[in-house]
Amino acid sequence: MRSPNSPDSVAEEPEGPDSSAARPRTRRSVVLLVLVLGLLTATGPLATDMYLPAFPQITEDLGTVEAQVQLTLTSMMLGLSLGQLIIGPMSDALGRRRPLLVGIAVFTVTSVLCVFVPNVTVFVVLRFIQGMAGAAGAVIARAVVRDLFRGDEAVRFFSRLALVMMLAPLLAPLLGAQLLLVGPWQLSFWVLAAMAALSFVVTLLWLPESLPVVERVRRGPRELAVTVGRLVRQPRFMSPVLTLGLSFGMLFTYVSAFSFVSQQEFGASPQTYAWLFAVNSLAMMAGTQFNGLLVGRVETLRRLGSGLSLALSAVVALMVLSLLGAATLWSAVGLLAVMMFSVGFIMPNATVTALDGQPVAVAGTASALMGSLQFAMGGGVAALAGLTSTGEASLVSMSVVMAGAASLSGAAYVWLLRAKRTALAG
Repeated sequence: MRSPNSPDSVAEEPEGPDSSAARPRTRRSVVLLVLVLGLLTATGPLATDMYLPAFPQITEDLGTVEAQVQLTLTSMMLGLSLGQLIIGPMSDALGRRRPLLVGIAVFTVTSVLCVFVPNVTVFVVLRFIQGMAGAAGAVIARAVVRDLFRGDEAVRFFSRLALVMMLAPLLAPLLGAQLLLVGPWQLSFWVLAAMAALSFVVTLLWLPESLPVVERVRRGPRELAVTVGRLVRQPRFMSPVLTLGLSFGMLFTYVSAFSFVSQQEFGASPQTYAWLFAVNSLAMMAGTQFNGLLVGRVETLRRLGSGLSLALSAVVALMVLSLLGAATLWSAVGLLAVMMFSVGFIMPNATVTALDGQPVAVAGTASALMGSLQFAMGGGVAALAGLTSTGEASLVSMSVVMAGAASLSGAAYVWLLRAKRTALAG
């Protein structure tokens, strides 16, 4: 018999009337769930990262400027933010599968339409719609984990999920760079459409419904506003959400700016940039898995605090080097790798801390609000790096914005600790 704390055990709970909501009880079923949810959550990173090496080519092909091309990334982040606010509550009312399948279908169609954009304005609009549809994978995957797992068990599952999910940012720029050797930038969107179609089939065949009918809650606009308002007023929820969102802003500033910085400031080729991006993605994957090894040995908030401290140290060092004009491509990549390693600690621990105290009935709404704020802050913070005299992001502007976001994320963590102490004292 496995002990309750065994990594491969899953706590038994009474099943609801919907037998498809039963929790996975075997190693094989857990692995299959990891693979399916990993494919779903990888859709967002694939959509954001695969075309990054082609930014200079897209700028030239559409006859526009860098800032406009970066808006295609920001608009997708805003679409992801708004889409989660819509799809999350919808999944609380209708179950997880139906909204997910519709979202994947729309994402597939918009991926194909992006191939034929006549100008950057249409591109920006399509990317916004694509982001709204792609939100289904992100918000519902988190809600499914919340439906099925609790506490350290959820952290352990998120760490396993991240191992699959992180292959997307690792491989996407490499794939995008190699596609540029054989065809135009539009080829990346054909590949993205094919991946989305595969996700639809996998979800249809292998992802069971995780929310029993008896636990589904239909909320009108007023009830939804009350639920969101209740969540916003909870420090135990909002403090880790802000910690996560600001850290994502730090991460996304790097994602949106480093393609231009590496190729135009340091003279790297698209292929070199893609390999450097892959190395940093490996660092994030390593951080996530190391965090998983510490589950059960180091408490969640300590793991979160360690990640935040390491991230702040790395980006402040990068900011100092860039301001002094002493940064090289390799020193920048090294410090960014340390930052990415720390993000592997921050994201799973902040996510579980925010969702763990919420009842299943509001898991979709809570996940949606968290994801919405995460992507809104990510897109908003990253856009600050382009507010320079030339309108182009630089290593200095990128590192300054990242250091600011890391500092504010640390402040949100301090608020979390105070909220926890207050709750314990009460």
